[in-house]
Amino acid sequence: MENSESNDSSDDEKRIEGAILSEPIGRHLHGAPASVPATATLEQTVVLMQKNHIGCALVVDKDGKLCGIFSERDLLNRVVGRPVDFKKATVREYMTPNPETLGPEDRIAWAMNRMHVGGYRHVPIVGRDGKPIGMLSVKDIVDFIVELFPSAVLNLPPDPGHEAPATDSGA
Repeated sequence: MENSESNDSSDDEKRIEGAILSEPIGRHLHGAPASVPATATLEQTVVLMQKNHIGCALVVDKDGKLCGIFSERDLLNRVVGRPVDFKKATVREYMTPNPETLGPEDRIAWAMNRMHVGGYRHVPIVGRDGKPIGMLSVKDIVDFIVELFPSAVLNLPPDPGHEAPATDSGA
């Protein structure tokens, strides 16, 4: 019995490793990423993020090429608590310029590496022309792993110590 469980575990590890090393990011992109021009105001950018329930927006230049990213972290660390006029200040002033990016052909393993090493929750995906074509988030990575083992993750037996908290926000 122990040997069977060991083989199952080994098979699972090989499946995860194979998928992470071979799966291109492009297969996991869902629609166009939320983006704003660098001239957008902080108000416009934050409203876009709130409306779409997203943690960041990509910032593009006049040619549509990625020039920055504005995240919840930027909002908290660079804006909140300072005398900023949200209706006048531009996102360019507070964004993280020139974020690290990946291409759609890059592997999931690269995204995981970038997120881990850089402490990022989002990695912009850009085409060869430098224009954003997607955004990969930590949630997307978790969803990918759940897809590999849906029954193991989604069919857990009830455990009163691990009940999901009820929230209004769905978070």
